[in-house]
Amino acid sequence: MNKVMSRTPHPRPRHRPPTRHDTRRPAPGPRRASAEGRTTAARTARPQPPRTAPLEPARPTRPTDLFADRLVAVLSGQRPVHWMLRHTAGRAYDDLARLAADGPLRTRGTRPVVHDIGYYVAGEGALEVFARIAAGSRLRALAFRLERGADLRWRCTAVETGPRSAP
Repeated sequence: MNKVMSRTPHPRPRHRPPTRHDTRRPAPGPRRASAEGRTTAARTARPQPPRTAPLEPARPTRPTDLFADRLVAVLSGQRPVHWMLRHTAGRAYDDLARLAADGPLRTRGTRPVVHDIGYYVAGEGALEVFARIAAGSRLRALAFRLERGADLRWRCTAVETGPRSAP
Protein backbone atom coordinates (compact mmCIF):
# COMPACT_ATOMS: atom_id res chain seq x y z
CA MET A 1 0.00 0.00 0.00
CA ASN A 2 1.29 3.46 -0.91
CA LYS A 3 1.22 5.90 1.94
CA VAL A 4 0.69 9.41 0.64
CA MET A 5 0.96 10.95 4.08
CA SER A 6 4.60 9.96 4.47
CA ARG A 7 5.86 12.44 1.87
CA THR A 8 7.72 15.52 3.03
CA PRO A 9 5.46 18.54 3.15
CA HIS A 10 6.08 21.39 0.71
CA PRO A 11 7.23 24.64 2.30
CA ARG A 12 4.25 26.46 0.80
CA PRO A 13 1.12 25.51 -1.07
CA ARG A 14 1.53 25.39 -4.83
CA HIS A 15 -1.68 27.27 -5.57
CA ARG A 16 -0.31 30.55 -4.08
CA PRO A 17 2.42 32.79 -5.45
CA PRO A 18 5.73 32.74 -3.63
CA THR A 19 5.93 34.89 -0.54
CA ARG A 20 8.15 37.92 -0.31
CA HIS A 21 11.32 37.45 1.67
CA ASP A 22 12.27 41.10 1.77
CA THR A 23 13.73 42.32 5.05
CA ARG A 24 12.86 45.96 4.37
CA ARG A 25 9.89 47.26 6.24
CA PRO A 26 8.09 50.59 6.20
CA ALA A 27 9.12 53.19 8.74
CA PRO A 28 7.63 52.73 12.19
CA GLY A 29 4.60 54.77 13.10
CA PRO A 30 4.50 57.50 15.71
CA ARG A 31 6.03 56.54 19.03
CA ARG A 32 3.91 55.90 22.04
CA ALA A 33 3.85 58.38 24.84
CA SER A 34 6.52 57.88 27.45
CA ALA A 35 5.99 58.09 31.18
CA GLU A 36 6.36 61.87 31.00
CA GLY A 37 3.35 62.13 28.73
CA ARG A 38 5.28 63.42 25.69
CA THR A 39 6.57 61.45 22.76
CA THR A 40 10.25 61.34 22.09
CA ALA A 41 9.63 62.13 18.43
CA ALA A 42 7.74 65.31 19.33
CA ARG A 43 10.64 66.51 21.47
CA THR A 44 13.20 66.15 18.67
CA ALA A 45 11.12 67.32 15.70
CA ARG A 46 11.27 70.92 14.53
CA PRO A 47 8.01 72.78 14.13
CA GLN A 48 6.95 72.83 10.47
CA PRO A 49 5.24 75.86 8.95
CA PRO A 50 1.66 75.20 7.90
CA ARG A 51 1.21 74.16 4.31
CA THR A 52 -0.83 76.53 2.22
CA ALA A 53 -1.86 76.54 -1.40
CA PRO A 54 -0.09 79.03 -3.67
CA LEU A 55 -1.95 82.29 -4.16
CA GLU A 56 -1.76 82.05 -7.95
CA PRO A 57 -1.79 78.92 -10.06
CA ALA A 58 1.51 78.23 -11.81
CA ARG A 59 1.62 79.96 -15.17
CA PRO A 60 2.52 77.81 -18.14
CA THR A 61 6.02 78.36 -19.47
CA ARG A 62 6.06 80.67 -22.47
CA PRO A 63 7.73 79.37 -25.62
CA THR A 64 10.11 82.34 -25.58
CA ASP A 65 11.45 81.37 -22.15
CA LEU A 66 11.63 77.69 -23.00
CA PHE A 67 13.55 78.19 -26.24
CA ALA A 68 15.90 80.74 -24.70
CA ASP A 69 16.86 78.24 -21.99
CA ARG A 70 17.31 75.48 -24.55
CA LEU A 71 19.46 77.59 -26.84
CA VAL A 72 21.65 78.76 -23.95
CA ALA A 73 22.18 75.13 -22.91
CA VAL A 74 23.32 74.21 -26.44
CA LEU A 75 25.44 77.30 -27.11
CA SER A 76 27.20 77.02 -23.75
CA GLY A 77 28.11 73.39 -24.30
CA GLN A 78 25.83 71.96 -21.59
CA ARG A 79 23.79 70.05 -24.18
CA PRO A 80 24.68 68.62 -27.60
CA VAL A 81 23.42 70.32 -30.75
CA HIS A 82 21.25 67.38 -31.81
CA TRP A 83 19.16 67.98 -28.66
CA MET A 84 17.51 70.83 -30.62
CA LEU A 85 16.97 68.89 -33.84
CA ARG A 86 13.23 68.37 -33.42
CA HIS A 87 12.76 71.95 -32.17
CA THR A 88 14.23 73.65 -35.25
CA ALA A 89 13.08 74.10 -38.83
CA GLY A 90 14.77 75.21 -42.03
CA ARG A 91 18.34 76.49 -41.81
CA ALA A 92 18.15 77.11 -38.07
CA TYR A 93 19.74 73.76 -37.20
CA ASP A 94 22.68 74.44 -39.52
CA ASP A 95 23.11 77.92 -38.03
CA LEU A 96 22.90 76.49 -34.54
CA ALA A 97 25.50 73.82 -35.32
CA ARG A 98 27.85 76.48 -36.71
CA LEU A 99 27.37 78.72 -33.69
CA ALA A 100 27.76 75.87 -31.19
CA ALA A 101 31.07 74.86 -32.76
CA ASP A 102 32.41 78.36 -31.95
CA GLY A 103 31.03 78.13 -28.40
CA PRO A 104 29.91 81.77 -28.10
CA LEU A 105 28.42 81.34 -24.61
CA ARG A 106 31.03 79.02 -23.12
CA THR A 107 32.57 80.43 -20.01
CA ARG A 108 34.86 79.24 -17.28
CA GLY A 109 33.35 79.12 -13.84
CA THR A 110 29.80 80.46 -13.82
CA ARG A 111 27.13 79.04 -16.07
CA PRO A 112 25.36 81.43 -18.41
CA VAL A 113 21.74 82.18 -17.56
CA VAL A 114 18.97 84.09 -19.28
CA HIS A 115 18.95 87.56 -17.73
CA ASP A 116 16.14 89.21 -19.67
CA ILE A 117 13.83 88.31 -22.58
CA GLY A 118 11.85 90.45 -24.97
CA TYR A 119 9.94 89.63 -28.12
CA TYR A 120 8.24 91.19 -31.10
CA VAL A 121 5.18 89.68 -32.77
CA ALA A 122 6.27 89.63 -36.40
CA GLY A 123 3.05 88.16 -37.70
CA GLU A 124 0.41 85.54 -37.07
CA GLY A 125 2.27 82.64 -35.45
CA ALA A 126 5.73 84.25 -35.62
CA LEU A 127 7.81 85.74 -32.81
CA GLU A 128 11.19 87.43 -33.00
CA VAL A 129 12.86 87.04 -29.63
CA PHE A 130 15.92 88.72 -28.12
CA ALA A 131 17.56 87.67 -24.87
CA ARG A 132 20.34 89.00 -22.69
CA ILE A 133 22.55 86.20 -21.40
CA ALA A 134 24.57 86.80 -18.23
CA ALA A 135 27.63 84.79 -17.23
CA GLY A 136 29.34 86.33 -14.27
CA SER A 137 29.97 89.98 -15.07
CA ARG A 138 29.66 89.49 -18.85
CA LEU A 139 26.45 90.15 -20.75
CA ARG A 140 25.86 88.64 -24.22
CA ALA A 141 23.05 88.93 -26.77
CA LEU A 142 21.01 86.14 -28.34
CA ALA A 143 18.31 86.56 -30.98
CA PHE A 144 16.08 83.87 -32.50
CA ARG A 145 12.85 83.53 -34.43
CA LEU A 146 10.00 81.20 -33.48
CA GLU A 147 7.27 80.11 -35.85
CA ARG A 148 4.22 78.04 -35.07
CA GLY A 149 3.75 75.14 -37.45
CA ALA A 150 0.60 73.49 -38.74
CA ASP A 151 0.79 71.07 -35.80
CA LEU A 152 0.64 74.10 -33.42
CA ARG A 153 4.18 73.47 -32.13
CA TRP A 154 6.72 76.26 -31.91
CA ARG A 155 9.96 75.77 -33.82
CA CYS A 156 13.07 77.88 -34.01
CA THR A 157 13.73 79.05 -37.58
CA ALA A 158 16.71 81.41 -37.06
CA VAL A 159 19.43 81.88 -34.43
CA GLU A 160 22.03 84.64 -34.02
CA THR A 161 24.37 85.75 -31.26
CA GLY A 162 26.10 89.07 -30.76
CA PRO A 163 29.64 89.56 -32.05
CA ARG A 164 32.24 87.73 -30.02
CA SER A 165 34.40 90.12 -28.08
CA ALA A 166 38.19 89.88 -28.27
CA PRO A 167 39.81 88.27 -25.21
